[in-house]
Parts: sequence; structure tokens; C-alpha cells
Amino acid sequence: MTVPLTPDPMNEAFQVDPITAASFRQIDQEIGPHPWQGIPYEVVRRAIHATADFELRDRFFFGPNAVEHALAALRQKQPVIVDVRMVAAGIQSGLKAQGIPLYCALDWVEEPRWPGQTRAANGMVNLARRYPEALFVVGNAPTALLALVEEIQAQRVKPALVIGVPVGFVAVEEAKQALAQTDVPQIRVEGRKGGSPVAAAIVNALLLAAQRDPIPN
Repeated sequence: MTVPLTPDPMNEAFQVDPITAASFRQIDQEIGPHPWQGIPYEVVRRAIHATADFELRDRFFFGPNAVEHALAALRQKQPVIVDVRMVAAGIQSGLKAQGIPLYCALDWVEEPRWPGQTRAANGMVNLARRYPEALFVVGNAPTALLALVEEIQAQRVKPALVIGVPVGFVAVEEAKQALAQTDVPQIRVEGRKGGSPVAAAIVNALLLAAQRDPIPN
């Protein structure tokens, strides 16, 4: 069953450019039946817009109260930690405008690393231990997500939210399944799909909602 859509606000503060607005309307027309409404729909739609991939409609998972935790973290200006610079590039202007700190795991690598540990995993562990209650975003490196999950399981970090959408073939589904076994607030794209554009789209949709929607009492 198709649920009513929640369009992006069209007031001056949040008006999108005409081409993006037209793209959103086309997605609304073509997406077909789906379970999403409100902010989750805005997240899914923006991810489809970033990739032109309608299969994402059926791949998203939102954990209980994930959106509420995300909005609270963004309004409280909790740091946002990402795995790779491509994700950072897609969200840095919006976060900077709101005064929200942004850190990339690849900028926090410390040598020597453990045998077999990737740079993304090393940097993610270092940042997670420094900012244990941050909002974490993994759009490319499944090893970074696996390392973060290990920190969660060891109770060294308690993320405000984990966005786990790495893309590819090696360890990608394993990493997402490992995240699914935790009880932290999370948003995932199941299977092999995801990527930096999807990760950035999710953050940008949540950031827009955090600025727009009233803070609940």
C-alpha cells in the first residue's frame, strides 16, 4: 500500500533548486508502493535521487527511534564521524553551516596498525574512542563498520546513531549483519548496495529535517 508522501518544505529557508524539485516529483510518481512516510521517506527519496536506483526503496532499514536519535544528535551538534572523504565532501557544507563538527577516519590513522587492519578501520577506532557518543556514518569501508561494531560490543562507545551503508562485495554484507546484531540506533541499506552518495544523502536529509521540524516537548 502506498502511504501519503511528505513533500520537502517549499518555504524560502528550505527551497530546493528547480531541477532537484522536479526530480523529487518524478521519484514520487515512479517509486510505486512503499511503506515509507514522513522523514524516512525523505531519506529514501534523497538516496534514490543521488543514485537513480529505485531498488533502494526496498533495501532501507530504520531501527526503532533511529530518526529521533539522529535529529537529537544533530540539534545538539554532536560530532559526525565518517569513514572516507567522499562522504565528508557530500555533507561538510551543511554541517559547517550548523556548526556541527565533522571528522573523517582517514585523517585519524595512527601507525603502526594492527596486522591486517585497514586505514579506515584504524581511524574509525581512534575517533570512536575519542567521541563515543557521536553520529557515525560508513558509506564505503566495511572494515570501518566492523571495527565500530567491535567497539560497540565492547561497550567502549555508545553512538547516537550509526548509518551503515558500505557498498561492494567483500565483507559488506557481513559488516551490515554485524551492525544489525547490536541495539544501537541505526539506519542500514541491506545487501551489497549503498555507497558514499547514499550515505551523504541520508545525512543531508536528516540535517534538513533537524533544522525544519519543531523540537518535540
